[in-house]
Amino acid sequence: MTDARYPIGRHEAVSILTPAQRADCIAQIAAAPENLRRAVQGLDDTQIDTPYRDGGWTVRQVVHHVPDSHMHAYIRCKFLLTTAQPTIMPYDQGDWARTPETRAPAEVSLALLDALHRRWVLLLRGVPAADFARTLNHPENGTMTLDRIVAMYAWHGRHHTAHITSLRERMGWR
Repeated sequence: MTDARYPIGRHEAVSILTPAQRADCIAQIAAAPENLRRAVQGLDDTQIDTPYRDGGWTVRQVVHHVPDSHMHAYIRCKFLLTTAQPTIMPYDQGDWARTPETRAPAEVSLALLDALHRRWVLLLRGVPAADFARTLNHPENGTMTLDRIVAMYAWHGRHHTAHITSLRERMGWR
């Protein structure tokens, strides 16, 4: 049996992407909002408030987490592109998953994710190739290139979408 925490496997960090790999990762980032929206389509409140695994977040928390995380990533990309080797601020994802607005309907965060990813993809598609080697300092993860961030968040969207789709499959929710 696969580990429900990592339905598509663990992320493997990569510092440099080929142009084709980079384009694929950006396409995955572009597709993430629609994929997440499809994953929750038709679920009722009881299903949305079901944890995707024992001890895990609910589907609702996962849906609200993705734009929280991706907003951080977008802003980190902007800092990386506009500041020489910035040090970014980490945050406690668990604490963020328990703030009051995370009880809102999933559509609130799905709409946010749509707009955020349109902006983010425009940014990434406009960045000169050489700038994907620029770096930032993450206090927990060390030095990270823009390529590494792009690859990580391409995986991150698929990872959380798979939490929901694998739950749907296990529960027989069609």
